[in-house]
Amino acid sequence: MPHESQTAAPSMTPQVMGIVNVTPDSFSDGGRWASAERAIDHAMRLVEQGADVLDIGGESTRPGARPVAGAEEIDRTAPVIAGLRARWDGPISIDTMKPEVARAAVAAGAGMWNDVSALTHAPDSLATAAVLGCEVVLMHMKGEPRTMQADPRYDDVAREVRDHLAARAEAAMAAGVARDRIWLDPGIGFGKTAAHNLTLTARLEMLTALGFPVLYAASRKRTIQAIDPTATEAADRLGGSLALALEGVRRGARMVRVHDVRETVQALKVQRAVAAAARRV
Repeated sequence: MPHESQTAAPSMTPQVMGIVNVTPDSFSDGGRWASAERAIDHAMRLVEQGADVLDIGGESTRPGARPVAGAEEIDRTAPVIAGLRARWDGPISIDTMKPEVARAAVAAGAGMWNDVSALTHAPDSLATAAVLGCEVVLMHMKGEPRTMQADPRYDDVAREVRDHLAARAEAAMAAGVARDRIWLDPGIGFGKTAAHNLTLTARLEMLTALGFPVLYAASRKRTIQAIDPTATEAADRLGGSLALALEGVRRGARMVRVHDVRETVQALKVQRAVAAAARRV
């Protein structure tokens, strides 16, 4: 069962989830934190910078990414989670599609399962989430990482994403996942064009209206390059990442998943200060 002191239950102040990719091929920082020791040190720096939650991933889900065997993914992530749990009592999330990886992560100390497949990857995904009792992020993805950016099409992207996630939430609850353990994520960049991503952001209220807390994750994604063609490298997209994070929160997201924790925390503080000043006027 998840560590009892860690919960990412939403508060009035939006939370910041720091990304820790223990992978050789993630689109932004692949290979930088590939060893457990380096990943733990990086994660603790994110905590010092203000991260509320740490999201540990051992398989890249960038467009075109190849699958990783469950055993290898466990070898990459479980030691990092266990090492973090020995040093930090805050919420830890496992970013995986595989139930066996989620089980190992929770055993190591994680309390949230961030699943880009919305618990559809394996026949026992739903049952595993119910048994684990951890928080679960259900994300929308059209297709799978290797092919998801091959001409994705929607009639109404915001409606279709909302309806899909509503159905997945119902399926999770029917399997025994408590309603208050479910988060929704529109899946910015997962089987969507830049126009789709901007529409989902602009109409995020359609998703928040379902009553579940929403995780918004657009950090360093290629939509920013579509708007600013000079941002060819992921590291060049800080300004766009901050703009999208602030817009996501303004439209109701309860958590933002980011690479640049210090800058995002600062931007959110300024946003809240301006909002507080507006209420005093």
